[in-house]
Amino acid sequence: MLGRTAANLFWMSRYMERAENIARLTEVGHRVSMTPDVGSGYREEWLSTLAAAGCLDAFRARHPKMTPANVQNFLLFDRANPSSIATCIEAARHNGRSVRSSVTSEMWEALNSTWIEFSAFRPADVGPGKLTELLDWVRQHSALFRGALSGTFLRDEGFHFAELGAFIERADNTARILDVKYSVLLPTNEAVGGERNLYQWETILRSVSAHKSYRHVYHDRYRPHNVADFVILRREMPRSLRFCMDRVERSASSLAEMTGGGATSRPLAEAARNALCAGAMDAIFRQGLHEFLTEFLNGNAAIADAVAEDFHFV
Repeated sequence: MLGRTAANLFWMSRYMERAENIARLTEVGHRVSMTPDVGSGYREEWLSTLAAAGCLDAFRARHPKMTPANVQNFLLFDRANPSSIATCIEAARHNGRSVRSSVTSEMWEALNSTWIEFSAFRPADVGPGKLTELLDWVRQHSALFRGALSGTFLRDEGFHFAELGAFIERADNTARILDVKYSVLLPTNEAVGGERNLYQWETILRSVSAHKSYRHVYHDRYRPHNVADFVILRREMPRSLRFCMDRVERSASSLAEMTGGGATSRPLAEAARNALCAGAMDAIFRQGLHEFLTEFLNGNAAIADAVAEDFHFV
């Protein structure tokens, strides 16, 4: 497979995953902003949303005032924001069109229809009560694309490049959410890992669509140790770091077997997965959660860079 084709498949899938992640972050920011300010940290939810999305500096460069409307428009529609939903959907569609002959008709139809329909939305259309409907729509169309990929794409090199893009992006998002919400929402007089306001913990779980499954697994109220364990080490939780690295390592290994490539990316993926398999939350908290997540994010980015180098992305 040509490096250009591999890169298009990788980024097509990665951008669709990012669009969904931005929708999830925006919904959580909106939910908390509608909640009465009963505790430290709530006013900072839009700040934490932008920081978790990795676009706080870009927002401040364009908007002198942080209002809900400005943040929402920036995250949803602003094409000057490389992580806005509009930009991500357009980029995913562009990458898919570049490899139209390599994807299935169902995948292309999911991409193209999502782009056409979202292009018809305008900021003025997202009034009171409409934001959550639009964010639900984004998540549903992301799931439609993911279902088409999973259900119709031949399990060849192209599939594994798409899988790498999706799960590298998902792991990045989960780590950023956990890191930023700990640091931004944490009251200044409370230690990381201490007891927290229950609603703040719920925002972390809602960001990764895990607030219901958490209760199913732990049968307990939200506890810092358990929340961190659930989104970092639980292999059955589909947005946990462990689950994502399982999938990244599996696709990296499959590509190595199919192509003979991956001299750098495969060992990095294996090392990242093995570290999570051997991980324990007590040791992670002793190291420092922020330090652990920073190390993970750097390693995850290194895997993405190594994939691009190993397979000659252009």
